[in-house]
Amino acid sequence: MKNNKLKKEEREVENALLRGEFQPLKGKELEKALMTRKKDVTMTIRVNSEDIKRIKDKANKLGIKYQSYISEIIHQIAQ
Repeated sequence: MKNNKLKKEEREVENALLRGEFQPLKGKELEKALMTRKKDVTMTIRVNSEDIKRIKDKANKLGIKYQSYISEIIHQIAQ
């Protein structure tokens, strides 16, 4: 397994997960969380092909689809 260097925030989340501090959401809490993150808008933009290549590479290393990765980046910026 490749040893990726984690950011401070990522290390904190990983450590909390290992300590069992996170509990899965259930019932109404889960429904609310899913509705909050519901993707309900389609967006078309022009971007640099090299940027997309690098984004795809990063998403691949994380084991996620690049569109999901872009969506998560947008969500983080919106916060």
